[in-house]
Amino acid sequence: MTKSTRRKFLIGASLAGVANTVFAKQFKFKEEKKWIVHHVFFWLKNPGSTADRDKLIEGVRSLSAIEVVRKLHIGIPAETEKRDVVEASYGVSELMFFDNLADQASYQTHPVHLKFVEQYSHLWEKVIVYDMNEV
Repeated sequence: MTKSTRRKFLIGASLAGVANTVFAKQFKFKEEKKWIVHHVFFWLKNPGSTADRDKLIEGVRSLSAIEVVRKLHIGIPAETEKRDVVEASYGVSELMFFDNLADQASYQTHPVHLKFVEQYSHLWEKVIVYDMNEV
């Protein structure tokens, strides 16, 4: 093998190793943590009010300050195709992830959560919660 060919081979092998490491970290091939998932749907008292929706979103964002909340996603209904199986009558949704059931239970009585309910509950008429163990 000539010096030039050997150098190209070593550079290529090094770059492939770096790319492989980046790829593996990006897609996390090792087993992922199993979360306790808390998904809440809010129906607004004034469903046409963007101001009320935005105020509720502001309140939901405040819940990210609770230390046991590992991830928080906030959403509104997507304008996807209307189908019988799609529920899009809610106004705001929050999706939270906890390490374990004890953390989810402590979230329920956390002062930030209690303050959220006190300050923003006047905006909703209905709430549905889905809690699950990730499998």
